[in-house]
Amino acid sequence: MDTAIRKMPIGIQSFEDIRRDNYVYVDKTEIVYRLATMGKPYFLSRPRRFGKSLLISTLEAYFLGKKDLFKGLAIEKLEQDWVTYPVLHLDLNAEKYDSPEALNKMLELHLNRWEDTYGKREGEATLSGRFANIIRQANQQTGRQVVVLIDEYDKPLLQALGKEELLDAYRSTLKAFYGVLKSADPFLKFVFLTGVTKFAQVSVFSDLNQLMDISMHPDYITACGITGEELAANFHPELERIAKENHLTEKEIVELMKRKYDGYHFNEQSVGIFNPFSVLNAFNSRRLDYFWFQTGTPTFLVELLKKSEYDLRKVIDGLETQASAFTEYRADANNPIPLIYQSGYLTIKEYDREFQLYKLEFPNEEVRYGFLSFIAPFYTSITDDDKGFYIGKFVQELRAGNVDAFLTRLRAFFADFPYELNARTERHYQVVFYLVFKLMGQFCDAEVRSARGRADAVVKTKDYIYVFEFKLDGSASEALEQIEHKGYLIPYTADGRQLVKVGVSFDAEERNIGEWEIRY
Repeated sequence: MDTAIRKMPIGIQSFEDIRRDNYVYVDKTEIVYRLATMGKPYFLSRPRRFGKSLLISTLEAYFLGKKDLFKGLAIEKLEQDWVTYPVLHLDLNAEKYDSPEALNKMLELHLNRWEDTYGKREGEATLSGRFANIIRQANQQTGRQVVVLIDEYDKPLLQALGKEELLDAYRSTLKAFYGVLKSADPFLKFVFLTGVTKFAQVSVFSDLNQLMDISMHPDYITACGITGEELAANFHPELERIAKENHLTEKEIVELMKRKYDGYHFNEQSVGIFNPFSVLNAFNSRRLDYFWFQTGTPTFLVELLKKSEYDLRKVIDGLETQASAFTEYRADANNPIPLIYQSGYLTIKEYDREFQLYKLEFPNEEVRYGFLSFIAPFYTSITDDDKGFYIGKFVQELRAGNVDAFLTRLRAFFADFPYELNARTERHYQVVFYLVFKLMGQFCDAEVRSARGRADAVVKTKDYIYVFEFKLDGSASEALEQIEHKGYLIPYTADGRQLVKVGVSFDAEERNIGEWEIRY
């Protein structure tokens, strides 16, 4: 074995395991110390697989006084006392919550374990009552205030989206359970909750009003994830190795990783943050694949998008909104943007300080193409098995200059829509065009119109530049005339590649491409 190959902590969420078993660790302990000494009740929202559980585990090790685990880290110079506190760590991440009993069982498991340590009061039957008693007992027995760490507090709620009866049951249980944290405040040293979303209706945010949401706080932006500086400082051997195996320079591999995995911004002044799961997997496999998207299927997002009939093109192209519109999620609201943002599929890219407007976009290529590829079967006739084939063939035909084959395939693609999709509106078909051309962007320079005064689509290959105009209930000739009249070709006349104008009619009655004309 090459001893230069270091161990990447992929899927390892225990701080103690990482430190004892000599895995690579990006030092976040200065932030841990700041959290522990600057406040008491916190909430942090971050996307899945972003390091929330490891942060919770690090806090647990700190409050348990495990000084030896922190040797050589930033906190070693900051903490002098290393006091041991009673810690109640509730992890809701691993369970499948498909019934009220499943949530109750998970809470019971934790309560039983804590009661084995701190005792049980006879006659206390409710989950919330037992939780309150455990906190008081732990405080009395140890003489120290209690630390409560709750990981993925919202996992049951996310799994119940769209199932109102189940969602109400989970909401009722969690409202009472989390509400204990307010009444037990005198017995508590520190409270920290993580999750993906900030559900407005759960009492942790309506009743527990002293909870400090640090999701956009500048002091805690880098608590999870990897910054560019941390990448360079902690992973030089891995960058060197992956660059060599991919026949690139180290600078080139960093730029490629930035395009694929960087780009998360959690407030308007945030540095770019890399997805840690993708970075670690890339170093481990020495391939720049789309790792984060392969680990979870955001079905709840697709169902929410379809149910709300939200214009998917706004998500694809980016949208402007105020902070209040994406930082809090109401399960009964007809607005999927907060959940899409908090789940990590959109992030902050720009900020208009005068009007306090945020521009939300896909953070990077991994999320963009992962999201588009996943969502395509829900909006089109493309299946999971053949989406790569379809998009690949579309690109190959345009690279070869075969526009007829491309449009014939596109026509067959629309004709193959299942019955339930054929009842869709005109906007649905516009979204499908968006998806096809945006997915082609993985392999060639493909643009779809997002503003007036531009062609419907422009595709650039090595030898050709195609300008497409689609006319609804108009002729292909009229579409070509519009390309000429509006000057859509002017930006490309000095390019040197062959310019191809493509006018296409779209038959609303047939819900498909009609005739087309091509002019070179």
